[in-house]
Amino acid sequence: MTNTHIALESVAFILPDGTPLFSQLNETFDARPTGLVGRNGVGKSVLSQILAGKCPPTLGQCSRSGSVHYLAQQVISQPDATVAELAGAKTIIDALSRIEMGSVSALDFDTVGNRWDIHQRLQLELDHCGLGYLDASTPASRLSGGEAMRVSLIGASLSDADFLILDEPSNHLDRASRKALIAQLTRWTGGLIVVSHDRDLLGSMQRIVELSSHGLRNYGGNYSFYAQLKELETQHALQLLSQRKQERSREQKALSTQKARLEKRQSRGNRQGKEANQAKILLGGQKQRSEASAGKLNQLHQAARQELDLRVREAAGNIDENAKIVVHTPVLRSPSRRQVAAMIDVQLPFVAEFISPLNLTITASQRIGVVGDNGCGKSTLLNTLAGKYPPSSGECRVARSPCMLDQHFSSLDTRRTLLEQLLEANRSAGEAGLRMLLAQLGLDADKIQIPCGSLSGGERLKAALACVLYADPVPELLLLDEPSNHLDLPSLQALEMMLCGYQGALVVVSHDDVFLNSLNLTERLSVRAGGWQLDAW
Repeated sequence: MTNTHIALESVAFILPDGTPLFSQLNETFDARPTGLVGRNGVGKSVLSQILAGKCPPTLGQCSRSGSVHYLAQQVISQPDATVAELAGAKTIIDALSRIEMGSVSALDFDTVGNRWDIHQRLQLELDHCGLGYLDASTPASRLSGGEAMRVSLIGASLSDADFLILDEPSNHLDRASRKALIAQLTRWTGGLIVVSHDRDLLGSMQRIVELSSHGLRNYGGNYSFYAQLKELETQHALQLLSQRKQERSREQKALSTQKARLEKRQSRGNRQGKEANQAKILLGGQKQRSEASAGKLNQLHQAARQELDLRVREAAGNIDENAKIVVHTPVLRSPSRRQVAAMIDVQLPFVAEFISPLNLTITASQRIGVVGDNGCGKSTLLNTLAGKYPPSSGECRVARSPCMLDQHFSSLDTRRTLLEQLLEANRSAGEAGLRMLLAQLGLDADKIQIPCGSLSGGERLKAALACVLYADPVPELLLLDEPSNHLDLPSLQALEMMLCGYQGALVVVSHDDVFLNSLNLTERLSVRAGGWQLDAW
């Protein structure tokens, strides 16, 4: 496996409308586990498909030294698909079954190859990943999104490929499954490229490669090393921009002073010439020479200003676009410590009966992180607090309608533009102010004036966030269900900073430990021994 590699040579990709997505990409990916990061919309998924041979580049060449197994963000299967098909083993298992029934077809034997134990290997991996209750014949329709992804990941490890390319593999996985994924990838001995915003997962990589509008850059090291280096680069770029602006200001003052002195000398010379009753022809010559000097000086000044402006623009261009994402913290008009919600002996709907009723009081000062395995009722809890689901039993009281952001962004009307919906949510703010807030969130004028259904996953999440956070009045209770899914790293960091400053009550469901630990949470709500338990964070 030491020679396993994928190489990009002057690779470019142009969208159907003629817009270049990226160009002149040159990089070699070897057997080292590599995290591919970058802003939403920059082209990471397209690049991963080019690397996997699923999509040809518009220009340039992508070469591979061995076989590649690619796993997309969304696991899509046919209605009659089974676990074996999700794991990529169905063709082999079917050929093996035909051989066991007497087939002597060379095609069947070639299909099986040396994988005669595929049944046993698949079941062993299912058992090892805590999915022993499944087998090769289990219908895929019975699996949750997280289970389907885990089975697909098992298929990746069973593929015997030289290279794995995984696009956001930890989305929809719970905490235990994310840790199991990291352990599984640690055991992988071939080449590995992981497109991800999961900082725990990126921390297990040996190097980070970033795709930006400037191209590909290899940072080396894991996520911590990358983050430290990016911070240093950003600080240096901001300092250089400030220095260039100060230089421009000083030089412009000097140029203005020089111009004022010349005009003063011209005025004095003209006045003295008139007072001395010089001949008109002499005065005309003086005026022409003076105007020529002034014209030459103006040309020099204009060239100097253009050079100064160019230096400022170049310094601004060195600032990573990641540093430009800003999420403004909403300000409550009258923050208080009063009770904003209470759940009294609530039995949540759609949750296993062995989980005992929940008693929970939420005050305006509380910040609660809800954790637990998939299926324990975390999303149902938020939907019950939001009034979308009535409890099976007990009582749920909420002082004012809370704002909720669910995993499917159901608060957004996909047929309407973001600007329309935000103007309805906040009638007190002007359109210009809202446009500025959206631009700082990374949503430009083109994005906010198309139907929300046309936005990418990360862009839809930002749009839904904007409608919740920039509403008037600001919600006293904010309910967030997996808000870190689909967000790129700079947007995620900006969201963390905003939530730290939010003054209302917060209940957030997430499997992202790094995200939760950054929010200054006060309590942890989880299911233990068949019941809900509230502990200090």
